[in-house]
Amino acid sequence: MYAGKRTQVAALPPVLASRPMLSPLTGLLAALGGFTLYYLGAWWTGARASVNAATVEARPVGGPTPAHLGIGLVTNFFDTLGIGSFAPTTALFKFLKMVPDRLIPGTLNVGHTLPTITQAFIYTVAIEVDITTLILMIIAAVAGAWLGAGIVASWPKKNVQVGMGAALLVAAALFAWRNLGGGGTDSGTIGLEGTKLALGLAGNFALGALMTLGIGMYAPCMILIGLLGMNAATAFPIMMGSCAFLMPVASARFVQKEAYSYRPALGLAIGGIPGVLLAAYIFTSLPIYWVRWLVVGVVFIAATMMLNSARKGE
Repeated sequence: MYAGKRTQVAALPPVLASRPMLSPLTGLLAALGGFTLYYLGAWWTGARASVNAATVEARPVGGPTPAHLGIGLVTNFFDTLGIGSFAPTTALFKFLKMVPDRLIPGTLNVGHTLPTITQAFIYTVAIEVDITTLILMIIAAVAGAWLGAGIVASWPKKNVQVGMGAALLVAAALFAWRNLGGGGTDSGTIGLEGTKLALGLAGNFALGALMTLGIGMYAPCMILIGLLGMNAATAFPIMMGSCAFLMPVASARFVQKEAYSYRPALGLAIGGIPGVLLAAYIFTSLPIYWVRWLVVGVVFIAATMMLNSARKGE
C-alpha cells in the first residue's frame, strides 16, 4: 500500500468497530471535541476583536473567494490521502501572492485545523494503535506547538521567509524520501516502549514545533514511525491526532497576535472539510505516486522563491 502507486487510506479496516469502544479512546475523542470548541471560540472571539486590527488581513471582512475554497478542498483532499496540506498550500499562496509571507504560517494553522480535526475523528477510530503511545505522542506534539507558535507569531517577515524556505526544502526532501519507500512497512508494532517511546516523544515534540512554521507533519511523522519500527498505518492516527490537538492551541496564539489572514483561512476551513470527506469515503484509492513527485517539485520551487524574497528584502 505504501510503496505502490496507489494510495488506500480510508479503505483501511475499521478494526475498532468490531469490539467495544475503549474508555481511553472515548476520553480522547471527547477531549478532541473540547479542543474543537476551544478553537472555534478562540477564533470567533479573536475575529470579533480584530475588526479594527492593525493587521488588515486579520480583519473579518467579507467571505472567502472561490480560489480560497478551492485551495482548501484540493489540499485537504490530498492531505487525507497522505500527501500533506501545509507545503502545497504554502506553494499556492506564494505562487498566487494570496497571503503575505509573514502571515502564511498562521493562516495554515488556523485554516487547516477543522479539516484536520475531521480526519482525526475518522482515523483514530479506524486504525488500531496503542492508546498510551497515541496519547503521549499527542501531548508531546501539543507542547511543541504551544512553544513554536508563540515564537513564530512574533517573528518579523524576513525570519518567517528564511524559516519557511528552509522548512520547505526539508519538506521536499522528506516527500522525496517518502516516495522512494521511506517511512515504514505494513509490518511492525502498534506501540512504543522504553527508549523508543522517549525518542518518539522527543521527535513528535519537534514536529509539533515545526508545524507552526508550516513544514507539515505527514511525511516526517511517517518517517519517524518507520524508524521506530512501528506499522506504517499507525502514522495516520498519530499524525492526524497530534495535528488535531496541537493546531487549535497554535491557532489561538496566531489569532491572538493577529498573525494570520482571515479570508484565506476561512476558505481553507470551509473548503477543506468536503475535501476530507470525499477522500475518506468516496475516492479511497487514487494513483497519486506521480502527484507526490509533482508536489516535490512545486514545493522546491516555492522554497527557492521564499528564500529569494528574504534575500532581496521583499
